[in-house]
Amino acid sequence: MGVVVKLASARDPGASLAPLLALVEEDMAHVNRIILDRARSNVELIPELAKHLIQSGGKRLRPMLTVAAAKLCGYAGDAHVRLAASVEFMHTATLLHDDVVDESDLRRGRTTARLLWGNEASVLVGDFLLGQAFKMMVDVGSLGALRILSDAAAIIAEGEVMQLITAKNTETTEDDYLAVIDAKTAALFAAAAEVGAVIAGRSKSEAAGLRSYGRNLGLAFQLVDDALDYSGEQSTLGKSVGDDFREGKITLPVVLCYRRGNSSERAFWKRTLQDGKIEEDDLDQAMTLMAQHHALSDTLERARHYGAIARDALAIFPECEAKAALLQAIEFSVERPF
Repeated sequence: MGVVVKLASARDPGASLAPLLALVEEDMAHVNRIILDRARSNVELIPELAKHLIQSGGKRLRPMLTVAAAKLCGYAGDAHVRLAASVEFMHTATLLHDDVVDESDLRRGRTTARLLWGNEASVLVGDFLLGQAFKMMVDVGSLGALRILSDAAAIIAEGEVMQLITAKNTETTEDDYLAVIDAKTAALFAAAAEVGAVIAGRSKSEAAGLRSYGRNLGLAFQLVDDALDYSGEQSTLGKSVGDDFREGKITLPVVLCYRRGNSSERAFWKRTLQDGKIEEDDLDQAMTLMAQHHALSDTLERARHYGAIARDALAIFPECEAKAALLQAIEFSVERPF
């Protein structure tokens, strides 16, 4: 049997988003209304497919960062809610595209849109959501915010191409993998936080601080995702344990295991992930190897490292409710059970 590395309990106080949720509750209700409104279309398939994913229970962490960052910077207008909705649409579009590229069958415990409506529809509705996101950015009228989020969109697309290059490649290095998640995941976290400072007219140092906070939080968040796929519980993950393994994804635990393993162990990873020849007990074997080589615990240690950088990035801001909530979001991202 595979060895399971126990992560944080859902009851752990360090794994709670409650302070952030309380801080942004009112504004996020407005964000959610905008999201549902902007998902409308006379083309019936578009709102049907978009709502399938939008209403599937995601954490909405990225738009919450935009709202919380704006509050941290003392912003008093309403542009932050439209930017937050833009951020969520960008994220949702990337999920639709990712599921097509990865040939995923489940997303947050539900059948993926690509299986229900097809790859073509998923890609095109993702493009529709990106278009709606940019329309909202233009409506806000902040060139700075538009630049930040459009730059992020380009970087995310680059990250998706980089992932294609490294897909099923067991020779992928840790630096290669970090470059992929820096682009695919951390870029949107960074932009989501930075625009809060920009629309509030705060200094370059404060905008840079929030950008660093978001980027490093995103890296930590993704690394924990990597570990959870081999160590979480299906009931809390909202997906099957081992999905990354079955889809042949090269994540950091795999990179560490492959590098640290002997020739027969490397042959195992090549057979299962590179060649896609997975047998009944292979997931258990993969989890055993990860425990043997401390791949999961070391992945989590790296996540804590990036979490610490995110914490230091907020040091320039005075103590307040918004800062406390953003700091708590780091603890959640590193210790979360799902």
